[in-house]
Amino acid sequence: MIVVSGIQPTGKPHLGNYLGAIRNYVKLQDEAHANGGKCFIFLADLHAISMPHDPAELHASTLEMVATLVACGLDPAKSVLFNQAQVPQHAELQWLLMGTARMGWLNRMTQWKDKAGKNREGQSVALFGYPVLQAADVLLYQTTHVPVGEDQKQHLELARDIAQKFNNDFASEDAPVFTLPDPYIPEEAARIMSLRDGSKKMSKSDPSDMSRISLTDDADTMAQKIKKAKTDPEPLPSEVAGLADRPEALNLVSIYAALEGSSPQAVLDQFGGEGFGKFKPAMAELLVSTLGPIRDRFVELKEDREALDAILARGASQAREAAAPTLDAAYKALGLVRG
Repeated sequence: MIVVSGIQPTGKPHLGNYLGAIRNYVKLQDEAHANGGKCFIFLADLHAISMPHDPAELHASTLEMVATLVACGLDPAKSVLFNQAQVPQHAELQWLLMGTARMGWLNRMTQWKDKAGKNREGQSVALFGYPVLQAADVLLYQTTHVPVGEDQKQHLELARDIAQKFNNDFASEDAPVFTLPDPYIPEEAARIMSLRDGSKKMSKSDPSDMSRISLTDDADTMAQKIKKAKTDPEPLPSEVAGLADRPEALNLVSIYAALEGSSPQAVLDQFGGEGFGKFKPAMAELLVSTLGPIRDRFVELKEDREALDAILARGASQAREAAAPTLDAAYKALGLVRG
C-alpha cells in the first residue's frame, strides 16, 4: 500500500481541515506503517503559485503547515513529509506528462471552470495545467491509493487516464511505467460548516475570522467563537431528523460528535431538549480539551525553524530517492537521451 496526498500550504489551518483531512492523514500513516506500506504527505507549494500569491506569506505558511501537521500527530518517522519545491521530480514529470495529457481533458475539469470563471484568457497556464502536476504527484511514487473527497475524484480519474495512455503509447503491457492509483475513501469525515452560516463550508478564505476555529486560536478565543456562533432560539431536538431545517444547529452538533468520536444522534441523546445556553459551554470545553494540546505543540514547533527545516529536508531526501526510478523509466520510455 503506497498512499500519497497533498495539502495546500496557504492560509491558516482550521477545525474543518483537522476533522476533514489532517486527522485522516494520521490514521492513514498508522495504517500504512502497520502494514509495511508507505505514506507520502506533501505540501503543495508548486500548486500554490498557480494563483496570485505573496512570496513571503507562502514561505511562512509552508513552515507553519509543517508545524501544524506534526502537532496534529503526523509522525515524520512513520510517513514521508515534504514540500514539492524540494523534490524537482514533481515538476519534471509534469512536463513529461504534458505530451500525454489532452486539452479536451483539462477543459472539462470542474475546478478549472470554477476558479477561472469568465476570465479564462486572464488565468495562468499553471492553473490550466494544475491537474497534470497533480497526476505527476501521485504517479511518481507508483501510488496504489489516493485519499479523495467528492471534489477530487475527477482529478484522480484524469491521473488514471494519463497513466493509461502513457503506458499504452510508450510501454509494454507486461512492463507499464505507471501504476494506476485507486481512490481511498476515508471513513466519512464530518462536513464542517461556517460558524456564521451553516450552508457554507468552514473556509480559510472567509473574510470573517469568527466563521472558523483556527488551530492557532487560544482557549479563550475558541470559547468566544463558540459562544458567538450563529444558532436559532429553539432547543436541541431528541432526533437527528429534527435538525433537517436547522443548518447552524446541525453544524454544531456535527462538530461536537466529530470531536467526541460519536454520532450526532449520540450527542442529541445527551443534550436533546436543552438550549444552546447549556450546549455551547460544553462544546467549548470539549473543543479546548481536544485542540489545546495541538495548539501548544504547534506554538512550540513554529518557533523551532531548525527542526522544521530538518523535517522537510529528511522527507524531501526520502521522496527524491523514491521518485527517481519512476522518473528515469518515463524518460527512457519517451526516448530522451540523458547521458
